[in-house]
Amino acid sequence: MYSINIENLTKKYNGVEVLKKVSLRVEEGEFYCLMGPNGSGKTTLTSILASVKMQTSGKATIYDKKPSESRNLIGYMPQENFSSISLTGRENLAYFAGLLGYSNKGAGKIAAELLQKIGLLSEADKMVSKYSGGMRKRLELSTVFFPNIKVLILDEPTTGLDPSARRNFFSLINEMKTRDTTIFLITHIGADAELASKVGLINKGVIIAEGNPEELKKVSNLKNAITIETRYRDDKIKDILSYFNEEKEVLETENGYRIYADNIADIIPSIIRSIDKEENKVTRLESTTSTLEDLFFKLTSQSVRENKK
Repeated sequence: MYSINIENLTKKYNGVEVLKKVSLRVEEGEFYCLMGPNGSGKTTLTSILASVKMQTSGKATIYDKKPSESRNLIGYMPQENFSSISLTGRENLAYFAGLLGYSNKGAGKIAAELLQKIGLLSEADKMVSKYSGGMRKRLELSTVFFPNIKVLILDEPTTGLDPSARRNFFSLINEMKTRDTTIFLITHIGADAELASKVGLINKGVIIAEGNPEELKKVSNLKNAITIETRYRDDKIKDILSYFNEEKEVLETENGYRIYADNIADIIPSIIRSIDKEENKVTRLESTTSTLEDLFFKLTSQSVRENKK
């Protein structure tokens, strides 16, 4: 059974297509991740699934019903903060529980259980205005774990989380998987996408690849990756590195550069010598197997982390 079914979904804003006949299916209990850069259309897609927005054309269903008819089955977490800073953490969760039909007593009980799950029980009676950004994110994450939720729709849920909170989040995700809950997560973070059972890569409103993470990397014949960080960055370093990459393309990362090659052991000494000649210095060099972010770069010649509006 498909918990999510999307067929030829198109969305236009002022005549501009941000989704272009997107089609995908997610089986019941599947962990599906849609990965792409900002501006690729992924947030628009999730907002349609959560019945926040309407498509221009095409079809989207949750368990064979329109999203607006399936709201009681959906746990949705948008990118924007939605908890009230004028309430405590406990009061926020009790309020959301009340919207789902819980009695006052039941709302208080489920709020306490969720706060315990996310490690905020000791902070439950603080005003959310006093929470750190990470604490507020965790509080809002907990709202998608109410009982009877069958489909979780999560828009960049780990952005802003520290490593500990991120691990806690994915432990909750694993718990939901044991209940046959469908998880639909969108992200620009490759490490998050690697945890999914199926991944769709989206760029400029089009699904450009789809499949199991390891299978996607295997069929794409990705080469090993080399990450290089230098004392300072300039175009000369990028030119040097392009010489050692068959495709002549260099991925700029947050702290340096990334290239791809089969003969890593042979070219590393030459890379270091070439950079030294430019009176620069390699401060970090690491070879790794390629990731989904590398696959996205191979398919699009752009970083999945580019900040495109």
